[in-house]
Amino acid sequence: MPSDRLLTTVLRAYHDVPNPVETDKIFGTTTTLLTNLNNPLNLSLLTSHFLTARSIWQAPDGLRTCLRIISVYNTAAIHVRKKELENANLAKSGLPVGSGVSSEDWARAIAKGADDRSSRWKHMLVLTGVLMGMEGDDRRSLSWSLRSMLERAVATAGNLALSNPQESGPLGRGAVVLALTYAVPLLSESAKELLNGNVLLPAIIEAMLGDEGFQHGQFIESIVRDITPGKIISWRTNSHSVTRLQILENRPLTQNMGPLSRLMPFAVQHTADPNIVLQAQKELFDFTVGLLDKWTHCPLSAIDLSIEAAALSLETLQGPHLRLWQLFKKIMYAVVASLQPIVGRCLLDPFMRNDAVAPTVAARTLHTLRNLAFISTRQGAGHFQVYEFTYLTSLDIITRYPEACVSFLQDTQPPPTSNIVPSPTIQALSLFYLNTAEHLPFSLPTPACENLIITPATAYLSPTTSWLSSPANIPPSSLTLELFESAHSSVLSALSCPQHSTLAASLIPFYIDALLSSFPSRISPRQFRLAFRTVMQITSPPFPISATEPELSETLLEMLRFRAMGASTQPLLPLNENANLALDPNAKKEMQGPVSEQAALVLAMIDALPHLPLHVVEEWLTRAAESMNAIAKPAMREIARRRFWDVLVSGEMDVERGAVGVAWWGTNGGREMVLFGQPRGASGGEFMMSGALLEQAREGSRL
Repeated sequence: MPSDRLLTTVLRAYHDVPNPVETDKIFGTTTTLLTNLNNPLNLSLLTSHFLTARSIWQAPDGLRTCLRIISVYNTAAIHVRKKELENANLAKSGLPVGSGVSSEDWARAIAKGADDRSSRWKHMLVLTGVLMGMEGDDRRSLSWSLRSMLERAVATAGNLALSNPQESGPLGRGAVVLALTYAVPLLSESAKELLNGNVLLPAIIEAMLGDEGFQHGQFIESIVRDITPGKIISWRTNSHSVTRLQILENRPLTQNMGPLSRLMPFAVQHTADPNIVLQAQKELFDFTVGLLDKWTHCPLSAIDLSIEAAALSLETLQGPHLRLWQLFKKIMYAVVASLQPIVGRCLLDPFMRNDAVAPTVAARTLHTLRNLAFISTRQGAGHFQVYEFTYLTSLDIITRYPEACVSFLQDTQPPPTSNIVPSPTIQALSLFYLNTAEHLPFSLPTPACENLIITPATAYLSPTTSWLSSPANIPPSSLTLELFESAHSSVLSALSCPQHSTLAASLIPFYIDALLSSFPSRISPRQFRLAFRTVMQITSPPFPISATEPELSETLLEMLRFRAMGASTQPLLPLNENANLALDPNAKKEMQGPVSEQAALVLAMIDALPHLPLHVVEEWLTRAAESMNAIAKPAMREIARRRFWDVLVSGEMDVERGAVGVAWWGTNGGREMVLFGQPRGASGGEFMMSGALLEQAREGSRL
């Protein structure tokens, strides 16, 4: 059909009532006409009517229709440029292909078609498609002046559309955000500066969390209605909730959440009014509150990762359940990526970093991350750089404000522990609490530290009060080890603060007893050594407890030595330490091979040597060497020997203790004990340096 007749036909079809089948044909025909019409006036006419077509805009398919508009003009622009290059390479006698309209003239004609008959946000779709087709992938099809004009037109159309929310409506604002996810990477810095962050940032939040985005978490409610309870929970793949999940995943903004998350920092940076930034943070927080509440009431939230295979049908486990958690991870990544620039701005913006606003921003960020803990604690999903920056920076800010620290811990304190295993969601929230509390003791007064950190943490360590040690926790939940380790870390963090020394004397005996009783069943050798070494540091100068309880450090070492005498000599089975090894750069260095319970206890004793009071260093060097030589397995004994040598020569000991170590090694039998395994005094008499004069030789001299 000739182009003129096809143009007349499609213009008539624009006025028809919406029909999905006919609409697909209209999009295809429009693309064909855009690449074949050779009159720029017809191109402008086609675009003008296309943006007001009743068959398309009376009942649009949300942002999917908007994406198709961008795609039409992107495809047409690429085709026009391709044909222009082909014509340029033809011989003079060759027949031209395509419409024969140059890229410059084509782009100008399309831009003229975006006139006052249609809304500004529709102009954004057309202009973005043209810019992508002509300039995307380094095509450089337009002159510098035309490209600059096109970029400014994109920014202006976006600002005008977002500045008039009543005219644009939710669809229009979402369309602008969708278009900008494609256009901003192509805009020059001068064009980007034209974008109004004050209206762009609220539109991004609305698009991300609204009906075209994560739907405020309402998809969870439909899941609750479709789940069939029972011994094995069933969630049919043909249910309404699964269909809704599939539709949500296929929405343009959900599929484009990565670029949208990258657009968020730009909007935060270019928002002049800090109150709009704070409002955006509050909306993110409110969204996570609702998400956590809805998930808590979902039967799937009661199933721990360790028993999912037994509690869910195979169809559910491999189908909708997997899709649900992929969506949850996408939600977490998007929210955390949106929080990062807000926290970053809190470090630089004079309004947001003042003492009235900064603790609120930090606390709200931590609350938001806590609400996402049921996602971030699942299989280490929270171990990525953006999350770490957002979390640790918020902690750095809030630790400057003791009252904010106390308030946050009071608001998030987990329920009292018992022998009943809590739900996985409660476990995740408790783990977040303990991990956060570990960073706050230095900012808390001693009574608050005892009530908000020591008491909750020790409840997880006591076999009589903790569900971690309860028979009901068999098989162990997926977070058992992490909770136990976090409880240990929280207690050690509190004990390490000099201002809380009044708690140390009464707490350390209980803690060491809990530590010894939990090893090796619930903590690894590396973690045990780290915890014991930390306690030994706390009981040594300059900590106040070293003056009030001078015998405590020796008492702890005696407990360790007697435990080592009857400890098992079999290699320990490895515990799940993958997350800790990834976060601790020294962990792999310390794990030099498999060790037994006996070897781990001796290694902990050797680790403690640099922290002993000066007057007992020599005595415990000897006892540690004797315990090392008592290790049954030669390979494990060699690991302990290398560690002993490392303590003596690596500088871990200070100057005074190092001098004691040198004397012990050279004149008091240390070398023979460590290198050759000889007990002290085995060669007869007192150990002396090579070449020393004996007392009898001096008495018998006649000179």
